[in-house]
Amino acid sequence: MDVIWLIPLLPGLGAAANGLFGVRFFSKRTAGLVACASMAAALLLSLVAFFELLGLPADAREKTVTVTSWIPAIPLQLANGTVGTFSIPWAFRLDPLSGVMILVVTGIGFLIHVYSTGYMHEEPRGAYARYFAYLNLFVFFMLMLVLGSNFVVMFVGWEGVGLCSYLLIGYYYEKKSASDAGKKAFIVNRIGDWGFILGIFLIYSVFGTLDFRAVANAAGPMTTEAAGFGTLSLITLLLFVGATGKSAQIPLFVWLPDAMEGPTPVSALIHAATMVTAGVYMVGRNAVLFSHAPMTMEIVAIVGVATALMAATIGLVQNDIKRALAYSTVSQLGYMFLAMGVGAYAAGVFHLMTHAFFKALLFLCSGSVIHAMAGQQDMRHMGGLKKYMPVTFLTMMVGTLAIAGIPPLSGFFSKDEILYRTFLHSRILWGLAVLTALMTAFYMYRLMSMTFFGPYRGAPWEPAHANATNQPGHGGGNDAARGGQDHGGHGTWHGPHEAPRSMTVPLMALAVGAIIAGFVGVPQVLYGGNAIEHFLEPSFVAQTAVAAGHERAAEAVAGAVDPARESGDTPGHGEGAHLPWYGELGLMAFSVLLGVAGIAAAYRFYVRAPEIADKLAEQWSGAHRVLSNKYYVDEIYGATVVSGTLAAARGLWVVDARVVDGAVNGTGWVTIFSSWFSHLIDKYLVDGLVNFVGAALEQSSFVLRRVQTGLIQNYALAMLFGVFAFVSIYLLYR
Repeated sequence: MDVIWLIPLLPGLGAAANGLFGVRFFSKRTAGLVACASMAAALLLSLVAFFELLGLPADAREKTVTVTSWIPAIPLQLANGTVGTFSIPWAFRLDPLSGVMILVVTGIGFLIHVYSTGYMHEEPRGAYARYFAYLNLFVFFMLMLVLGSNFVVMFVGWEGVGLCSYLLIGYYYEKKSASDAGKKAFIVNRIGDWGFILGIFLIYSVFGTLDFRAVANAAGPMTTEAAGFGTLSLITLLLFVGATGKSAQIPLFVWLPDAMEGPTPVSALIHAATMVTAGVYMVGRNAVLFSHAPMTMEIVAIVGVATALMAATIGLVQNDIKRALAYSTVSQLGYMFLAMGVGAYAAGVFHLMTHAFFKALLFLCSGSVIHAMAGQQDMRHMGGLKKYMPVTFLTMMVGTLAIAGIPPLSGFFSKDEILYRTFLHSRILWGLAVLTALMTAFYMYRLMSMTFFGPYRGAPWEPAHANATNQPGHGGGNDAARGGQDHGGHGTWHGPHEAPRSMTVPLMALAVGAIIAGFVGVPQVLYGGNAIEHFLEPSFVAQTAVAAGHERAAEAVAGAVDPARESGDTPGHGEGAHLPWYGELGLMAFSVLLGVAGIAAAYRFYVRAPEIADKLAEQWSGAHRVLSNKYYVDEIYGATVVSGTLAAARGLWVVDARVVDGAVNGTGWVTIFSSWFSHLIDKYLVDGLVNFVGAALEQSSFVLRRVQTGLIQNYALAMLFGVFAFVSIYLLYR
């Protein structure tokens, strides 16, 4: 564990190699090998560090490694009037929470890198190396984020993944929609980061430190702000603003669906498995602070369930396969924040882990479908692909059933834990959450039905041989958009086909993860031990609480096993109540029933009787139009925030041009006029007077020089006249 700093460094070195040398010198094979090898090495080190951590006693599973002193000691005044010392070490912290995260980031990241070697193979050599440089750089910053032992190191990773998101979403930078989506993601994330930065400043002002463990230990003994909105509530609310931007929650969710403009492996890595979960991780990392701010936690829960429900309704009518998955991601992130808001931190992280498997799987399967359909993403032009793509179909079905919460797949266990804890906290929030679960099962199986079942509805293709009988129901012909042209960078298209092994092997690996990942969190009622929640528990409490023997309080904070799950106590009502075993099993059965009902409804509407869906869309055309246009949120933002910002910018431009520049220009003209006037005075008054004196002297010299004859007798005569005049005047006035 002393070399955990190598875990983020290795992908960083891979990014440097491809970015500095690969774009000019590496072949595609070399660029892909460098990127994948760096990820494989990081994964191996992560596994070693994780199992070393697992071998330690539960109360000793924490290791901080300081690489160097980054920011030297600076005296700063704190909120209590004292002067503290602000210093930041470049340090990494490995504990159960960061241990789970590094496995998710490196494990799924490695599989996505391998998948990318096949998916991006048709890219030009330089662009291919550039893509892997960006991908490695993203993983470097993500690992920096989850391993950082203080807020500042985390913030470096936080900003880094935002930058890499911009680069990867806008990878096809010559395509306007892609470059616009990259800028949109970058700007919206900056809005959230404003709140995160203010929260960090306030944390240091209150606690005098930015180390996660020191802040948690200092906040542990503080009084819970149950009666009002205090400093801790303000801190956590500002941190949550940052989380809403990074994890696409209301109102800052609008960037994530547009981010589908990037390559599909980018969608799988950034927008399913890693970056968008950074906000959830940050809230979990500061669980002690949030647990002392119940008003903020209620806001987190409400925003989470509202985001989950809203995104699920939009997902019901999406026809773009990647956008449907994007709104599914937004909805599942809402589930995670709902868990955080009700205090089930471990359940939220558990769902983060399982979601990483099945959502990365779903995105990569969609990429396989898009690859097979030569760039086509509209599900209305697919259908019947099951027989052409059996591996993609089976693995995507696993992911669909997992996200729908069908046992014994991973999504069932993590979603059940969230629903159970939500039921104990608030029946209203639980009702909205189960409604979201129903819609999730429906729109995900709708996606499967439109893509893999029914007749083929896509374009015809140029057969590989003269015999064109393989074209289903289209006869001959060549579609200009899909036929014998080089479309989507995949060469001449010969019809839907299974992806190469470099793409299908990662799909199978992720499918295995989506099946078995949930077994680390089997609840007590199903004769499990909730192992992952017990494992994560120390990350969500202050060390002082554990040292004082408050293990049960720690479990309550961490969302670990409830006493009723072990004893079967009679349930009460409201927050803090518990259900007996049969009540919990009833909730499980109800959620599974809803999932099955959603799947059955989607199968009927889109496979057995697709005309029903068309009739419903026509009958409820107003609601369908609203959902198809995503509640017009982008339009509302465009008409208010964007237009207001542009109007304000134009107004400021007018003020700058007319007032500021006018004042400057006016001052310039006044200066010019005054200088011209000064010139006139200087020329005609000052110089005129001088010239007049000179001219007068010059003219008088002509008269005076006549008396300057140079003859002594004339001068003697003048002197005689002078003496005569002097004597006369003297005698006259005597």
